Amino acid sequence: MHIAFTKMHGLGNDFIVLEAPAGGTLPSAGQWHALADRHGSVGFDQALLLEPPRQPGTAVHYRVFNADGSEVEQCGNGARCVARYLQLHGRVAPDGTVQMGSTGGTVAARVLGDGRVAVDLGVPDFAPASLPFQAAAAAATYTLAVAGETIEFGAVSLGNPHAVLRVTAVESAPVERIGRALQSHAAFPRQVNVGFMEIVDAAHIRLRVFERGVGETRACGTGACAAVAVARSLGLLGANVEVHVPGGRLGVHWEGAGQRVWLTGPAEVAFTGQVEI
Repeated sequence: MHIAFTKMHGLGNDFIVLEAPAGGTLPSAGQWHALADRHGSVGFDQALLLEPPRQPGTAVHYRVFNADGSEVEQCGNGARCVARYLQLHGRVAPDGTVQMGSTGGTVAARVLGDGRVAVDLGVPDFAPASLPFQAAAAAATYTLAVAGETIEFGAVSLGNPHAVLRVTAVESAPVERIGRALQSHAAFPRQVNVGFMEIVDAAHIRLRVFERGVGETRACGTGACAAVAVARSLGLLGANVEVHVPGGRLGVHWEGAGQRVWLTGPAEVAFTGQVEI
């Protein structure tokens, strides 16, 4: 199978963006996993597959495949890269706006003049069933026994599931150990992305995220929105928050309960290429 792709990234969270191949034959989970190998192939955190639109008014329907080959619902940095890709190929409105469909829902995007892209990731959903997360009832925080200790976290869906832990310092947070254990905990039937959040002040946080099917990434867009939503719901943050991730800085704007959350940051092309699998 011949694949032409564009390699893109949002603060080091990297992707291949490709149009759905003619004939409808897609790479298998094993082939996606092989393509994600940074030593033997192209390398990526997620592959973003562009298909014809499924909803009226959208320019495209994108699907997200993790580095392990699994398909997931949503990717915030990926959505920003898809919007930038569409803009580079003349498929957005003159003002830079575009509507995109995804498994996680319809996403509105705006490509800004400075190269950044803003995306509307919808209303954060704190209902346990939305993740899904097995809990008796919705709560501001939950506790679970994980990796030999009891941890406290918030849980929210941004079209994909997130658990957010507050830590004293992200540099020393047990991201690999706790992230891997919580991600595969039986309380999360479809696994979960795990964020480790350090609150600097009401307008700044530091964040590391252990992603489903990938491991720790340099940036996670939905993870940034999830962290802000959890912390703001606890009264710890304002409406505009700068999120410092290992790859750089993302902006999150969320007015609060029932409102839509916006994610803003850079989306860049690294190179284009072709590969046979």
